[in-house]
Amino acid sequence: MSWFESFILGLVQGLTEFLPISSSAHLRLTAAFAGWHDPGAAFTAITQIGTETAVLIYFRKDIARIVSAWFRSLTDKSMRADHDAQMGWLVIIGSIPIGVLGVTLKDQIEGPFRDLRLIATTLIVMGVVLGVADRLAARDEIGGRHRAIRERKTLKDLGVRDGLIYGVCQAMALIPGVSRSGATISGGLLMGYTREAAARYSFLLAIPAVLASGAYELKDAGEGHVSWGPTIFATVVAFVVGYAVIAWFMKFITTKSFMPFVIYRILLGILLFVLVGAGVLSPHAGESGG
Repeated sequence: MSWFESFILGLVQGLTEFLPISSSAHLRLTAAFAGWHDPGAAFTAITQIGTETAVLIYFRKDIARIVSAWFRSLTDKSMRADHDAQMGWLVIIGSIPIGVLGVTLKDQIEGPFRDLRLIATTLIVMGVVLGVADRLAARDEIGGRHRAIRERKTLKDLGVRDGLIYGVCQAMALIPGVSRSGATISGGLLMGYTREAAARYSFLLAIPAVLASGAYELKDAGEGHVSWGPTIFATVVAFVVGYAVIAWFMKFITTKSFMPFVIYRILLGILLFVLVGAGVLSPHAGESGG
């Protein structure tokens, strides 16, 4: 991998990680369209450490408060009813599904799941799911002629059941094209949470999963055509760009609909099917050659 490739892929990772459009799919597609080697699951997981570092910094006050309360709750029973301490446990509980499935499906994640036809399918299907979830949220927020405005849930309403459902949604993002934020935010909206609450928990929930996945894949970094230097460079680029994107996205969702992302996902999925069907792209483009 050249330094130019690593810069572009780091840029793509930073731009797409927090948007509900799937960063892993866009890394895969960028390589396929450019005629580069598929950067692979290990490269993707490691560069996500960069964007997750942006989350740690952006939500540093929330994270510090949650971690502090959680540790105190281990010895102080009175702290166990504290919302921040409970959030610590809920992040742990919500991380279980992706941890189990990530190890179980490792071979599929690095192989069959990277087929462009599957990516096209997940882009479209999850785009429709996000669109439905967004419409339901909008209906509750603005009401209508025959409907009253309905108050949606916040993170104070989050319990073990919803935490596990969030976790299962996050685990779906092991398939490129699903999108970690897209799946968890859709799940949150369908469960009745506000856009801001769904996005905030989505980002907090991703921290242990992404950091653990990146650390696990470190042993495979530097193998094949991807060396350590470009991987680290891409990770730094992803961090810088990712921080700017997360700040913009948290402001965007407070007043805007997810429909632009829905339309983009569906159109991109259709385009992929057309290109693969016409023979312009191989379903396995980039896997065995540049």
